[in-house]
Amino acid sequence: MTISTNSERQIQQLQELIQDIDSGMLTTVNDDGSLHSCPMYSINEIDAEGRLWFFTSANSHRVSEIEHHQQVNVSFSSCEQQRYVSISGTAQLLKDRQKMAELWKPELETWFSQGLDQPDLALLQVNIKQADYWDSSSSYHPQTINFS
Repeated sequence: MTISTNSERQIQQLQELIQDIDSGMLTTVNDDGSLHSCPMYSINEIDAEGRLWFFTSANSHRVSEIEHHQQVNVSFSSCEQQRYVSISGTAQLLKDRQKMAELWKPELETWFSQGLDQPDLALLQVNIKQADYWDSSSSYHPQTINFS
């Protein structure tokens, strides 16, 4: 897939907004339509395709919710920097061992004590559709980045 220069700039801009924020709140849709949020350790890397990645347990409730409703939101905030980012998109579960090895960070052992050998270790891939943000250093008005 070829990424346009404009898309590359958008990805870079969003990457800069979240790069120093260690965790985000992942919001999924429960079967009854209610929203469910949980904190997720952020890898702080958006790939060239506009995807955000999180490690998870394949047997978790959030994965079950995503299997039924792929729409998700991930919010990041840094009160010190007065930066707030809300990313919406779709998520899917991947069990790609090569990708896991590429993204793995030692800090993740806090949640996955067996590291990459954790039996139910998986990745959540969030395909970014839109990001809304407020960054007081650039503007006092909310901004939007749309991904196609």
